[in-house]
Amino acid sequence: MPDFLLELGTEEIPARMIDGASVELRERVGKLLERERLHAASALISVDSPRRLAVIAPGIPASQADVTEQVTGPPLSGAYKEGQPTQSALQFAKKHGLDASQLGKVTTPKGEYLAATVTKKGRDAADVLGELLPKEIAGIYWAKSMYWRKPGERFVRPLRWLVAMLDGQVLPLEVAGIHAGNTSRGHRMLGASGDGDTFRIEKPAAYVEALRNAKVLTSPEREHKIRKALDAVTRTVPGARWREDTELLKTVVNLTEFPSAILGSFDPAFLTLPSEVLVTVMRDHQKYFAIEDVNGKLLPHLLAVLNTEGDPDGLIRHGNERVLRARFNDARFFWQTDQKHSLLDRVEMLKSVTFQKDLGSYYEKTMRVQRLASWISETIKQSGQEIRPGVVHKAVLLAKADLTTELVKEFTELQGIVGGLYLRAQPLDEDLPENTRFAIADAIYDQYKPESMEDEVPRTVEGAVLSLADKADSIAGMFALGLQPTGSKDPFALRRQANGIVRIIATHKLNLPLELVTKLSLEAYCGTEAEKKFAPVGKQNGAEPRAVQTSMNEFFRERLEFYLKEAHGLAYDVVKATLAAGASDVVDVLARGEALAKVRPSADFESISSAFKRMKNILRQATDAGTQPAVSLNVLALQELEEKDLAGQIPAAATMVKTLRAQKQYAEALQEISKLRPHIDTFFDKVMVMVDDEQLRANRLALLNTLLREFSTIADFSEIVTEAKA
Repeated sequence: MPDFLLELGTEEIPARMIDGASVELRERVGKLLERERLHAASALISVDSPRRLAVIAPGIPASQADVTEQVTGPPLSGAYKEGQPTQSALQFAKKHGLDASQLGKVTTPKGEYLAATVTKKGRDAADVLGELLPKEIAGIYWAKSMYWRKPGERFVRPLRWLVAMLDGQVLPLEVAGIHAGNTSRGHRMLGASGDGDTFRIEKPAAYVEALRNAKVLTSPEREHKIRKALDAVTRTVPGARWREDTELLKTVVNLTEFPSAILGSFDPAFLTLPSEVLVTVMRDHQKYFAIEDVNGKLLPHLLAVLNTEGDPDGLIRHGNERVLRARFNDARFFWQTDQKHSLLDRVEMLKSVTFQKDLGSYYEKTMRVQRLASWISETIKQSGQEIRPGVVHKAVLLAKADLTTELVKEFTELQGIVGGLYLRAQPLDEDLPENTRFAIADAIYDQYKPESMEDEVPRTVEGAVLSLADKADSIAGMFALGLQPTGSKDPFALRRQANGIVRIIATHKLNLPLELVTKLSLEAYCGTEAEKKFAPVGKQNGAEPRAVQTSMNEFFRERLEFYLKEAHGLAYDVVKATLAAGASDVVDVLARGEALAKVRPSADFESISSAFKRMKNILRQATDAGTQPAVSLNVLALQELEEKDLAGQIPAAATMVKTLRAQKQYAEALQEISKLRPHIDTFFDKVMVMVDDEQLRANRLALLNTLLREFSTIADFSEIVTEAKA
């Protein structure tokens, strides 16, 4: 079977867009091959670089297999008259190339119909792909795209060449006015040959090797080469190591086709600036790697990744050093200029910085968050956890002040970090101990953490409260305005902020229910100008304003479910069972979920889960039939030995479970519940619940209801997927 190759050759694609587009192209081609019965013999292979997106499908059929299918026609009642086919039957047969005598019949829930067995002949793979691939290529998502021929034809960058091959055959494919061929292009400078940078591809299996010969490496090869080059160059500096930066490494991989690395230097005098500022300038603005000593202290060197074989004359190194020197001079000027105003002086300036057009300025946000953080601090303090409310109060007041600094205006990615650094460098209050000022600075420095599931949370409880309150205020305001995330759209990154809140509470083990967070964050808006903008939203379609909090609670429940699955690897049914017993206390939910996952594999627990599912089904069916359980269980009215035995086990077991739950010994409590297995199994084997006697039936339903009520406080076991039939 032939191999298939598709390569889209473009002008340089932005580095941040390559990975997602490469995956999407592979998935689109894979789904197309599956839909059209052209399944590849093995997994599809993605190849990408700044100037190309390619996919290889090994061993696809040269043509589609023939398919035989049954087609339903008109009703049988009108297909024949006096034993002869009517016009509708004849037309149906003709449509499918058959004689009327070859038609059959099929019985459906709607009645009997004529049926035709039709064989659909498979088409050549080349024709199928040539026809359908343009639509798939045009459907690739780009955050930003452009057109260069016609307004309707858009792509991330202009297409310059196209390769589409089945082994040695070129497919009849055209995209954006470019016809597919078997000629690709190599590295702009290093791949030059007698034909410029073009080269011919003999067959898809030889594609990757042909790229290598044209000085274009695959993404994994580029990463390996970059790492080796960085290691080699860094070894020339005694006692040094390059600072690992995963995101920067991904970027430079997608900026190069045949990379190398060079070492540069800068004036050690710049090391008087905070390392965060220097590294940000190098990483985010120049795409340089930083070098540090064994203690993590920054050294006056830079590592630049080039898209060429080297820099023998040092011209590139000199140019990079010159550009970096100018950027560092700018940063030093901004740092020195900003010191003329303290963060406290800058708080008033926040009145002219807009947070969101309906939610007001950052000054107004600061006042709200200060109120909210005070309430949260008091809640945490009352729970017995150590916290310094005064540090939180001051940190919130100064948290956004760095938005008015020149350094943040120039390097926006440093917001928060700059505030923490400035507070360490500036005196705040003569009577304020230095360690307290540093604690406030640390809280401000960490206020935007965590920015992802992999990022660290704030280091201190005070920083955690500041970060949490800031995020909760944003979520509450956006929800109240009706700007909550929908589908894949989340323009205000509310999901990320909610994920951060869940992680902060879990990591710092804060006794802070999510429902209290949503309640307090909405109350912080009471009496503000922003609240006046909420009324039309809160009351639309007759809804009460409290519906906003209900919506927020559901949103946080979804984020907690995501956290349990993604961060802790809990199975989906364990997560659902755990959340069904309460989804507000994050720390408690996590403890219950992990305990449930621990005991789940046991045979006793498997049986208990099946039994609880059976109980819920019986109670639901009884309710549907108009039968309600008794208000309370009457043990004396029970008749069978097995039901009396089961009822007798409940009080002691329930007391033990309640005690263990209060002590948060959830695994032990679940094991205690599992001990009920033989009694429950015997009950269902020997006792009929839905008997004719109405009072006895209601009492037995009450017994099941009691079991569910007493033993579902840790998790709803009926949510557990079991092999046994419920």
